[in-house]
Amino acid sequence: MSRYVERVIDMLPKLSAEEVKRVLLEVVNENSMLDSFIESFSTGLILVDKKWHILQINKAAKRILRISFDDEKNEDELLFNVIEENEEISDWLKNIADSQKTNVREEFSTSCSDGSVRFLAVSVFSFIQKTEISGSIVKIEDITQLKAKAVLDRRLENMEGLTNLAAGMAHEIKNPLGAISIHIQLVQKAISKKREGDGTLPEKKFLEDHIDIVNDEIEKLNELVMDFLFAVRPVNAKLTLSDPDEILSAICDFVSPEFNKAHVLIKMELLKEKQRVMIDEKLFRQVIINIAQNAFYAIKAKFPECSEENDSEKMPGLVTFGTSVIKDNFVISISDNGIGMDSDTVGRIFEPYFTTKANGTGLGMTMSYKIIKEFGGDIQVKSEKGKGSVFLISLPVPQTETKLLG
Repeated sequence: MSRYVERVIDMLPKLSAEEVKRVLLEVVNENSMLDSFIESFSTGLILVDKKWHILQINKAAKRILRISFDDEKNEDELLFNVIEENEEISDWLKNIADSQKTNVREEFSTSCSDGSVRFLAVSVFSFIQKTEISGSIVKIEDITQLKAKAVLDRRLENMEGLTNLAAGMAHEIKNPLGAISIHIQLVQKAISKKREGDGTLPEKKFLEDHIDIVNDEIEKLNELVMDFLFAVRPVNAKLTLSDPDEILSAICDFVSPEFNKAHVLIKMELLKEKQRVMIDEKLFRQVIINIAQNAFYAIKAKFPECSEENDSEKMPGLVTFGTSVIKDNFVISISDNGIGMDSDTVGRIFEPYFTTKANGTGLGMTMSYKIIKEFGGDIQVKSEKGKGSVFLISLPVPQTETKLLG
């Protein structure tokens, strides 16, 4: 159609008023068709010029970004100035405009009035006319359902692990039940024997000893059941795009006084550039603190001098927190120079009810593994007996447009 219009323009002096009117109607109809075509997309589309003035915006973009834009009243508005409800997106687009970047993509999370979280993917492409860049095309996608599906898929995968968890639970219940059964039988035999004899009850101390043991075993059963319910309960993670380094720094500041008091030094080797990943901050904090406490326990097991009673200023214990981006993953490493683990322990560390601590439940690392899997990530352990351990947590970095095009 554009070539046709160009030819008509050259012929304008020779055209009658009726012919000019017909040509203009055809142009209007074509523009109307293109507008309808753009409006039919559920994906938000925005066209801006080189200075980022809005040239065209479809209804989907207005709905997703929750902006009110009138093509006539706001003719000279800059795009990042009309996005008032999401300052993060506005700042990102302004940075793209200032740096003149193109073919880029970023994911954002935004809170809704009902407390839910939406996830948006914003992409910027070059708008090319006649081999020259005359502006940019901004694409906005609501990817909330895609994120929800990914979470659901991971939860279904985690359900497969419940068989092993239930088997472990059954094994743990057997011992308390056996003890309860034995002591009740002993009490029953004693009472039966007394009734056949002088009819008096067994000595008070005899009954109390057995009943105390029964009560202790019942309490153990109750703890086992509560731990089991905690382990099988859905994680219910509320994922948002967050900066893990900020959380790691806050955790280090929180645990440093306790660690330093016991002569354990904390070292941080974090990324210099900000990197956001999809996590639930509360659950992520739970995982990191759990691993840090395990490292603390391993160091104290190796170095007896790591105690609060020791007046020495020497710091034999060391826990190092490091972060890096490797390929498409944000990798968190938590290493210690503690007692370490043999290969059998490393192979079983995430199993339900497996623990090397005298008073451990054996569910802490199981829950940590479950949480990281909920984030779409992975957790691994490297350890050597007598030398220390390294926990590696990998979390997927939101995809960039470059990767999608490649």
